[in-house]
Amino acid sequence: MAAQFGRRVVKGAATTAVAALAVAALSASQAPGVTDTPQGRQNANSQPSPDVNADDSATGNSPYYTDLPPLNSPTPSPSASSDTPGAAGDAEAGIPATVLDAYKKAETSLAGSKPGCNLPWQLLAAIGKVESGQARGGNVDANGTTITPILGPVLNGVGFARITDTDGGMYDGDTTHDRAVGPMQFIPSTWEWSGRDGNGDGKKDPNNIYDAALAAGHYLCRFNWDLSDSADLRRAILSYNNSTDYLNTVLSWLEYYRKGTHEVPDGTGSLPSHRSDNGTGGASPGPTSPASTPPTSQSPGGSTTSPKPKPPTTTPPTTTPPATTPPASPSPTPTETVDHLEDAGTGKLTATAGDTFAEKISARTETKAGKAVAKVRVRFTITGDTDTTFTGGESVATVVTNSSGVATAPALKAGEKTGAFKVRATVVGRTVSGLDYAATVTARQADALARTADTALTCVPGAEFADLVEVKATYKGTAADGVAATATLIKTADDATENDKGPYFKDADGKTVRTLAGLETDKDGLLKLPKLYADDTEGTYLLRITTTGGATLTVELKVAAAAS
Repeated sequence: MAAQFGRRVVKGAATTAVAALAVAALSASQAPGVTDTPQGRQNANSQPSPDVNADDSATGNSPYYTDLPPLNSPTPSPSASSDTPGAAGDAEAGIPATVLDAYKKAETSLAGSKPGCNLPWQLLAAIGKVESGQARGGNVDANGTTITPILGPVLNGVGFARITDTDGGMYDGDTTHDRAVGPMQFIPSTWEWSGRDGNGDGKKDPNNIYDAALAAGHYLCRFNWDLSDSADLRRAILSYNNSTDYLNTVLSWLEYYRKGTHEVPDGTGSLPSHRSDNGTGGASPGPTSPASTPPTSQSPGGSTTSPKPKPPTTTPPTTTPPATTPPASPSPTPTETVDHLEDAGTGKLTATAGDTFAEKISARTETKAGKAVAKVRVRFTITGDTDTTFTGGESVATVVTNSSGVATAPALKAGEKTGAFKVRATVVGRTVSGLDYAATVTARQADALARTADTALTCVPGAEFADLVEVKATYKGTAADGVAATATLIKTADDATENDKGPYFKDADGKTVRTLAGLETDKDGLLKLPKLYADDTEGTYLLRITTTGGATLTVELKVAAAAS
């Protein structure tokens, strides 16, 4: 009975009781981001991160399932494997096999590509439970694709956000408005940049649980969020669906799945029953769609019969229906009023390889009359042959314009590839000309070189120098790491051509070389040259080291016979 009591959110007093009991259980286990208040309600400090706008969520803030997990923890089962503890009898703890596999594969992938995120697969399971009931109880084929589409309600502004079509109906089949799609319920405009190929079939399909789970993981790990930190965990969940109730529901399932789960066959998972919109949003048939049949009654013999309607005893009076007026057309959304994009004062975009760009890209959305438009999603996309990314490692960022109509992209982080590239700004859900911002990554530089030791470099003919040449590169007084350098044994101070006699290096085959190219300073700006050798010619020789940025150092080498 206790398990059944805690399984669903219902109206009235039961809602408060169930939530209070669930929060108490979570608080006792010190679930991240959850505290207990005297009123018995969650206080998750659930304000979104400043860099996440309420109108810019993975799901478009679509409805979700509000069922809570049982208050009792999953019971260990002797038959359960050690890596997935749980009881076969705990239906809510069971996750369909393919769906569970997709979550775990996504966790493994993110552990390699974004180890600092610390994404637990149980978080994906919690979101998958709340968004689609684990792909409708695991109603997927062998490749992980949903057997029937899972679509959220039409986002037409009636009870939900209004998002006009952004994908031409490619993902959601709707050419007028957008709908959340697939087991993780991505809206098309978010999937367009966050979609991933999780099963290696060369496609990014929001209806495939492997693709959707990996995409959700990357979405939750952007902005360099660390999900082992409770504040970042809250920000990430709220960015998926900006609702405190949503946050609390996901945290409840996260804690429940952390205590134990088990694998169940595909198609047999437990289905949720209640939605945040009370099931009135027009979602496609799913686990909460009741059959359209009349109520039944039980006959004494055990059979089920439909009640017979009684004929009316009186004829109802004839009435004239009131005159109706056609509904007014909805007011245009802010996005629909945008006529063009303008640069909002972006400065010169240049940075040294590996550094963060000092300047951020800003664009302003305006009406035809030049009036700024707030609450419009602007997408910034890095294009060209570059490994530069936005902070967090993504090549695409979507930002909502502020009250001044300005959207400012996250800072650019230069990669190691040098050269020019572009960042394109476009309005999501509106066909207007985009803006291109030119950016350049320059090679790492040094403006000074110095030896790390002052000992004289001497050698007798035909021998090897006892000391290695080590130098330190700096740029504006700071160690210059990753700076390209070249070392050449030159003829004279005024003639930098390669010498044909005197000291030399050896290549991998032991052959004489007097120029070393492709050198690079280490993380501390240090560069240690290989061992130097002397031929039979005595004299004073010069070794010149040059770096990107113009730093030059000339080192004197002496070859002389030993004193008698």
